[in-house]
Amino acid sequence: MFTRKLTHRLRMVIVAAGFLVGVITISISLSSALAQTTIRNANYPEIDIAPVFNAKNELLQPKDFREWVFIGAPFTPHGLNNGKANFPEFHNVYVQPAAFKAYRKTGKWPEGTMMVKELQLVDGPSEYPDGSRLEVSGRGYFPGKVNGLDVSVKDSKRFGKTKNWGYFNFNHAAPPYLAAAPERPAAECASCHMINAHEDMVYVNMYKPILNPLPTGKLDPLPTHKVEE
Repeated sequence: MFTRKLTHRLRMVIVAAGFLVGVITISISLSSALAQTTIRNANYPEIDIAPVFNAKNELLQPKDFREWVFIGAPFTPHGLNNGKANFPEFHNVYVQPAAFKAYRKTGKWPEGTMMVKELQLVDGPSEYPDGSRLEVSGRGYFPGKVNGLDVSVKDSKRFGKTKNWGYFNFNHAAPPYLAAAPERPAAECASCHMINAHEDMVYVNMYKPILNPLPTGKLDPLPTHKVEE
């Protein structure tokens, strides 16, 4: 009888120990994940994932940017620009969650905002002279392989000469993208934004449909349909 009680207690101890190890492991994993995704910098107090620069003042490639907030995908295909579009890919644009929330709250992009633009080629082969093709949904242009990465960073101390934004090209080719990239000359990127951008060096009108919150007014209930017997 004593042996049975001891064996039962031993089993309970082993189960409890296993549970405790599991909790500790999960806690460590969560802490590691948070450490990887949250990068704080006192220069960017409103930003949860801050830009990181190396000793050469190159911007390190932002990690896991596809998990950020997607705000739009401007697209100007060759087929609608006589085969000479400057930007013929889908431009999938992402911003940090904190920057997105700050813009919605204040209408301003905070210091440390990063706008990540990943280029995505048009999927082919085309079936019409304008480069379009058919899918079950109809005729159009459909996204294909990713093919490049650009990042702009708002930092008034670093980029005061180009209206507070710096621009970085992590290669216009298939992944893997560059691990770090130097700032591009103003004539390549910043100058176009300085002349043409809608607001604060950003073509923000292209992203307003997502930047603006959804209406919160009360919707009419869906009509009920009587089932005929």
